[in-house]
Amino acid sequence: MLILRLFFILVVLLLVIGGGMYIFTGDRRYMDFAWKTLRFAVLVLLVFGLLYVLEHFVLVGWRVLV
Repeated sequence: MLILRLFFILVVLLLVIGGGMYIFTGDRRYMDFAWKTLRFAVLVLLVFGLLYVLEHFVLVGWRVLV
């Protein structure tokens, strides 16, 4: 859980920095960076969620079989 919290803090920080740099400079690259960061964060969240659900059902299913 600690790793996920640190990951989300880092993602929010990167999004704020990317958005702020876009506002100050008007350079589209910073907005693209923020968008890629957000997509990566959502992908990581989905993978962790899938692993959590899979682990839960596998452990419950294993206890039923044993």
